[in-house]
Amino acid sequence: MPQYFEANPETPSNRKFVDYRINGINFKFVTDTAVFSKASVDKGTDLLLESSIADIKRRGPGRDESLLDLGCGWGVVGIVMKTVFTLFDVTCVDVNTRAVALAKENAKLNLNSPDTIMVSDVLAQIPEDKMFDTVITNPPVRAGKKTVFAFYEESYAHMKEGGAIYVVLQRKQGADSSKKKLTELFGNCETIDIKGGYHVMKSVKGGA
Repeated sequence: MPQYFEANPETPSNRKFVDYRINGINFKFVTDTAVFSKASVDKGTDLLLESSIADIKRRGPGRDESLLDLGCGWGVVGIVMKTVFTLFDVTCVDVNTRAVALAKENAKLNLNSPDTIMVSDVLAQIPEDKMFDTVITNPPVRAGKKTVFAFYEESYAHMKEGGAIYVVLQRKQGADSSKKKLTELFGNCETIDIKGGYHVMKSVKGGA
């Protein structure tokens, strides 16, 4: 059975449109087969966006911050964050070529494109000297713990001091083991929101 984390899905296309509203803004996205949560914006991503937007607003967004949507799928997080924080430099990456093509299409559909949308196996295609203030991810739990932990490790290597990573997982999907791993890497990890079994976790580089 094809998985959303495959690089080059060959499943026949079956496109559909999805409406989404957050932060008082209406969005429209096109989705397809062989991508994550093709029918709607999933509950975890919705909570992740609500929590990260609120947290960034609380601490005050900078003018030229860089943000990474890691495992972007069809582009929801990156497009929403670029729309809400227009001065951010936003990068979206995913290993799935079909998902990245959809993210590019959705950026045009919503008239507010992230600055970079590209295919990358985790952060392999990101230049070594590219550093981010914020990383946001709903990691691909079905790809296995090794891949999920690679998301955290490679994010840490590409984050500025004081930068934050936001992660959403259900407890049954391994939220506890992720919290332990994030604490080992960053020296800290707090749960900033819980709803419907989903936990939104935040770690700050150099914030211990």
